[in-house]
Amino acid sequence: MKDSIQARLYSCYRCRNLVSCHDDIISKSFQASNGRAFLFSHAMNIIVGSKEDRQLITGLHTVADVYCSDCGELLGWKYERAYEESQKYKEGKFVFEKFKIVKENCFAGSE
Repeated sequence: MKDSIQARLYSCYRCRNLVSCHDDIISKSFQASNGRAFLFSHAMNIIVGSKEDRQLITGLHTVADVYCSDCGELLGWKYERAYEESQKYKEGKFVFEKFKIVKENCFAGSE
């Protein structure tokens, strides 16, 4: 009998470098300047840029742009600090713009 486990992952739309897992999605209702974005608890295979204060829809935050470690594509940002108490849950989390990532379905099987 063969068991298979489906892993739903997200990768860079440009080079298909894996950047996060579906199970790490906290919210799919974030808004970026170019449309919808997803908030993730973890990310992989990325480069985090310099920190800067940025005025976002939900207030002032310290953020760092996040790039694909393979091709260098800007994928989103990481929340380093939230100044408003109601936004503290975002600290240390990652936002990827929906059009910059692709959902991958990977199968791992055992016999």
